[in-house]
Amino acid sequence: MAHMVKCVKLGREAEGLEEPPFDSELGQKIYNNVSAEAWRGWTEHQKMLLNEYRLQPWKKEHQEFLVQQMEAYFFGEGSEAPKEFVPPSH
Repeated sequence: MAHMVKCVKLGREAEGLEEPPFDSELGQKIYNNVSAEAWRGWTEHQKMLLNEYRLQPWKKEHQEFLVQQMEAYFFGEGSEAPKEFVPPSH
């Protein structure tokens, strides 16, 4: 049976992640409160952040920025795109 959570992002019961995304307190919090669907949304948002801010994920300060944005995305006011960001048109 799938791991079900009351997703903080979607506001409803949904299938959770298969395992915590990180071996940390934050990883466990995400596992317990974030659905797989919402996690996929974060990964897309994270890609945009990496590209728009030209982040280098091997740099500690960039990792810290992404963690802050992730916490805001799921548990805070939300993570916003840079002011200059123009979503791709399909």
